[in-house]
Amino acid sequence: MAHTVFIDGEAGTTGLEIRDRLATLPAIEVVSIAADKRKDPAARRAIMSGVDLVVLCLPDEAAKEAVALAAELGDKAPKIVDASTAHRVAKGWTYGFAELDSDQPARIKAARLVANPGCYPTGAIALLRPLVDAGLMPKDFPVTVNAVSGYSGGGKSMIESYEANKAPLFELYGLGLEHKHVPELMAYAGLATRPIFVPSVGNFRQGMLVSVPLHLDALPGKPAATDLHAALAKHYARAKRVRVVSHEETAKLGGRLDALALNDTDDLELYVFSNEKHRQAVLVARLDNLGKGASGAAVQNIQLMLELA
Repeated sequence: MAHTVFIDGEAGTTGLEIRDRLATLPAIEVVSIAADKRKDPAARRAIMSGVDLVVLCLPDEAAKEAVALAAELGDKAPKIVDASTAHRVAKGWTYGFAELDSDQPARIKAARLVANPGCYPTGAIALLRPLVDAGLMPKDFPVTVNAVSGYSGGGKSMIESYEANKAPLFELYGLGLEHKHVPELMAYAGLATRPIFVPSVGNFRQGMLVSVPLHLDALPGKPAATDLHAALAKHYARAKRVRVVSHEETAKLGGRLDALALNDTDDLELYVFSNEKHRQAVLVARLDNLGKGASGAAVQNIQLMLELA
């Protein structure tokens, strides 16, 4: 018998992407709600009572309301994957980045409530957590994270603006330094000092680069770039969806990196660009903000929670 999944908010970008991915998995049946019942609490609760898992693709407040709705079902409440920002650092929720450490897949598999990671934090945490765990970067090290995303990660109004050619070709945003992804980034990268996070959006639908510039001599022990690469490679040695790109392959890129190269995949690539003469390095994560940065990660978590992976 197939496992049943209800996507609450399936008409949005993330919901549609998740639905398309689940359609390829014969062990999962997606249960839908009639369009005129999507905001009907009783109808939604009735569907929740009959499925194994619910995916929330909703704004934060609506996601909180949906969790409360599911909780009314008591022992009959389904498992939940929340794709919003609402519960990423909330008590009682498991963080859905399976590659966080070697025990994270088991934590996700055992969890009833899983918070899907944000796209920007996925790249930043993937780069920083292994360095903190390896002792190459102190928890209180002052970190800067720069990132660029396709406009599909910006929500309905941003998508409409870009597709109507009313938006700029490129823009920085979040310059008030209060971006909602920062607490999540700190919590799971293991940082004690708030990083400077500078997000941006380009006039392309999907694709993402997250970069962390480093002065190597400012790090304790003054590591070489090869030490950073080795820490990343060791951390992700068994990861199926995260690849640490070799020095040789990185060198062939000529110091350039295409943000769109992983579009329509659920992969994450990590790079260490460096100049040993100047003792500088730039760590880069490349992913599809709709793939490993959102829907791909959600499906990965669904499969773990339903014991299909």
